[in-house]
Amino acid sequence: MPARWRRFDIAALRPARWQRLDVTVRDLPFGLLLFALSLVPAFHRHGTELGAVPDRPLDAVAVLAAALEGLPLALRRRWPAACLVLVSLGFAVDQFRGYHMVAGTALPFALLSAGAHLDRRRRVTALALTAAYVPLALVLHGYGTGEPADEFLTFYLVLALVWGVGTWLRSTRAAEAERRHRVAEDTRTAERARIARELHDVVTHHVTAMVVQAEAARYLTAAPDRLDHTLSTVTDTGRRAINDLRHLLDLLDPGHGAEARTPTVGRIRTLVEQTRRAGQSVEFTEQGTPAESTGSADLVAYRVVQEALTNALKYAHGSRTSVLVRHGGREITVEVGTDGSGARAEVPGGSGRGLAGLRERVGVLGGEFSAEPGADGGFVVRARIPSGSAS
Repeated sequence: MPARWRRFDIAALRPARWQRLDVTVRDLPFGLLLFALSLVPAFHRHGTELGAVPDRPLDAVAVLAAALEGLPLALRRRWPAACLVLVSLGFAVDQFRGYHMVAGTALPFALLSAGAHLDRRRRVTALALTAAYVPLALVLHGYGTGEPADEFLTFYLVLALVWGVGTWLRSTRAAEAERRHRVAEDTRTAERARIARELHDVVTHHVTAMVVQAEAARYLTAAPDRLDHTLSTVTDTGRRAINDLRHLLDLLDPGHGAEARTPTVGRIRTLVEQTRRAGQSVEFTEQGTPAESTGSADLVAYRVVQEALTNALKYAHGSRTSVLVRHGGREITVEVGTDGSGARAEVPGGSGRGLAGLRERVGVLGGEFSAEPGADGGFVVRARIPSGSAS
């Protein structure tokens, strides 16, 4: 691998490695920066000044105050209340002693984090901070050089605004979490419905074929060869049902690839042949060349033919049935019809999962679906399915 690509890969891993660190470790550098800047002579008396207390040179108490202001920022998301208390205490010492250090900037950050991450006793915390600010303002006003009272009010309003911004961030984060939860629930519901439709298609088709073949076997007891052939067909149909169900249930296993379990248009020939063995006369015609990538269109086309042939076995058994699959440049057209010459030819109603489910599937891909009586007493199912849509 070239050196420049190796460097790129290493750099790409850094953000992920940083995100895996504990949140206190990620929040600590900013607090260390404020603490270090407070001890640099060039930054002396460049911090927040409240109450106009005369400046005082740094000493051991100043180092302690800077540590109380800056270092607790490492706790601002893990323990926001403790962070706010420690930073407020350091800020009070900073202002009383007249250090006015850069570390005093930590107070609005601690307040913002408390508003955004504090989960319990938020109102009590806000009232306690207000109650603590009043004596702080009174003492600083009397101890300082006479700063106007409205300056203290302005500073309080700024702190209240910062708390409000933190509260807004918290509500926004909660709304986003709720939206993601709702999307996940909707996705799970849609997936369950899709699997239910797949199970309906697979079970209904194969079991219907087996029932028709078993019924026919009743009348073949006098012809052992034909009876053996019919029972073998029932066995083969059962095996196909088991295989299809196994592939379908593999949807729940992320270790299996979707390509291996998705029926394609090419398997329609097998579907037609199985229906023929069940006693239904089926004429199959395929026009055009299948596209290399059809997305979900080939699966939907397969299910349309499967459901239509299942209905032909149930509602028009013995009728001549035709299956036409036409591959266009950007769509697949499917047409399945019966001529009404068999028994009980009618437009199937079903449980609502069959034709209604197909109409929904085709509609999701932006296609058209119809199921209606034919001119000769049978029924016709037509579907135009745009190809290239993602699964």
